[in-house]
Amino acid sequence: MGLLNAYHESTLKRVFVSNPRLAAGRSYAILGVMMMMMMMMMINERLQETGVQGRAVADLLLRNGMVLDLFSGSFFCGDVAVKDGVIVGFGACEARETIDLDGDFLIPGLIDAHMHIESSQLMPAEFARAVLPHGTTTVIADPHEIANVLGLAGIRYLLNATEDLPLRAFLMAPSCVPATPLETSGAELSAAEITEVLGWERVIGLGEMMNFPGVIGMDPGVHAKLAAARGRPIDGHAPGLVGPDLWAYVLAGPRTDHECTTLDEARAKLRAGMHILIREGTTSRNLAPLLGLLTDRCLPFVHFCTDDRHPETLLSEGHMDDIVRKAIASGVPPERAIAAATIHTARAYRLSDLGAIAPGYRADLLVLSDLESLQIARVYVDGQLIAANGRVLVDLSSYADKGVRGTMRVDLERLSFRIPAGEGMARAIGVVPDQVMTRAYRVEPRIEQGEVVADPERDLLKLAVVERHQGTGNVGLGLVQGFTLQRGALASTVAHDSHNVVVVGTNDADMHAAVAALTSLGGGQTAVVDGQVLASLPLPIAGLISDRPLSEVVTQASALDRAARSLGCTLPAPFMTLSFLALPVIPSLKLTDRGLVDVDRFQIVPLFAG
Repeated sequence: MGLLNAYHESTLKRVFVSNPRLAAGRSYAILGVMMMMMMMMMINERLQETGVQGRAVADLLLRNGMVLDLFSGSFFCGDVAVKDGVIVGFGACEARETIDLDGDFLIPGLIDAHMHIESSQLMPAEFARAVLPHGTTTVIADPHEIANVLGLAGIRYLLNATEDLPLRAFLMAPSCVPATPLETSGAELSAAEITEVLGWERVIGLGEMMNFPGVIGMDPGVHAKLAAARGRPIDGHAPGLVGPDLWAYVLAGPRTDHECTTLDEARAKLRAGMHILIREGTTSRNLAPLLGLLTDRCLPFVHFCTDDRHPETLLSEGHMDDIVRKAIASGVPPERAIAAATIHTARAYRLSDLGAIAPGYRADLLVLSDLESLQIARVYVDGQLIAANGRVLVDLSSYADKGVRGTMRVDLERLSFRIPAGEGMARAIGVVPDQVMTRAYRVEPRIEQGEVVADPERDLLKLAVVERHQGTGNVGLGLVQGFTLQRGALASTVAHDSHNVVVVGTNDADMHAAVAALTSLGGGQTAVVDGQVLASLPLPIAGLISDRPLSEVVTQASALDRAARSLGCTLPAPFMTLSFLALPVIPSLKLTDRGLVDVDRFQIVPLFAG
């Protein structure tokens, strides 16, 4: 550095002695050149610190690996050097730690393009412990579940709880709190509050805009939120939307969609300029029908996401590695499947230093002992070994916040599920297995003593949504087919997206007992028969999240599923299915605390069709 300074000093003297004309303005010129010198010195120091010039000692050198070059879509045999958490090159003269990969594959850490930490029912630290060994090093999380219960306090909780984790968690500001005006949530976020959240660290854009009728209909509040996020990534949520309505939706700002279930819909949205997030969650599994999108031409605009994965799915199937593995098993070339879960997602969400193995990128790396089956031997984040052979190797302490508990406000004495008989046929929600969409049926209900009662023999059960945030006493009542319960009731405070209590049952008494059980737990999920609790999963954090380890949560969830089956339910994920029956932005017929919602018409309709 001294030689560099001496050189520039001699250059200055030579220039100004030999050019008298410059002497008059030399003070300004000298100042400018000195500033240039300082900048060059700073750059040179930085280059030396990071080792880009190849002279500094690397912190970590991974040798003899089959490295995935996502810029050419191929593997090469080589080395990767890391310093200060950043990849500095494909070799180093000296390293503090050298590891011989002996031909193992080296790929970037996987990125989940869209998910909800709350849907894992795990505290953020426990969620990180669950997914890091599966190669997920970054998640783009939409906290609208907890925001619908607790508002800004819920978002702050997730930010604080993920701050010191080795899992990178970027948040999207929830756009729909509440999701629609057809339900009662625990909070409302205005455009001004969205603007505030967008200014918080690690909040990178606007979360899924589910209120597509409000977008198309030029709702001022909806468009104010979109305007607040202009210039940032904006996630879409527009199931089945095509044609002029889709174009109007895209013009308003949303640029992604994770609700496609068919190739035709996905291609229409690609043509409209949207990025398609292929979802493979617990209930909604869209990978198989959308595999045709994973072509070289479409790939930069196609990404993978989990959206909603329950703890039992995380434990039995994994996380992002499960999606990539399934794609490879279906014939997608490994480098293409991995690209959909790394570099292209990072670029779509403007995470410029993530998703690839190249100088300047963060050293989030996976060592694979087998490429085809995506067997993950080691996981590095910022060049630090975080997990190996299915286990996290570092301490992950949980963040405690009493303010996210105590969210059940239900007046059990006034609670009633009585449905007076009406005229004509009744509307009924038809469950579609493995999907969040429902059908709208017209049925002749069973009437006893002037009231509608459940009819298990015809698989026609009572369904209710009980408001739990503000103590309004609202109870939406309806009928549902597809649960096949013969006895008892199932209830949950996980009820997308306002997360009131949703309960299905064969009789009013067991439905009441189920809601009472959840009230005493502070939220959760339960199965009841003859007034007795068969199994429960307590979710005391906002009625959405457990405070127990993954293994314990899975044990409780498994007991719940067995209890549901013992009552006659044949659905593969009964509580996940139940939770989406209250979501009034997914067609066709749903139920909120304010009544039945015809989603296609986006309005509340009476139970009896007259």
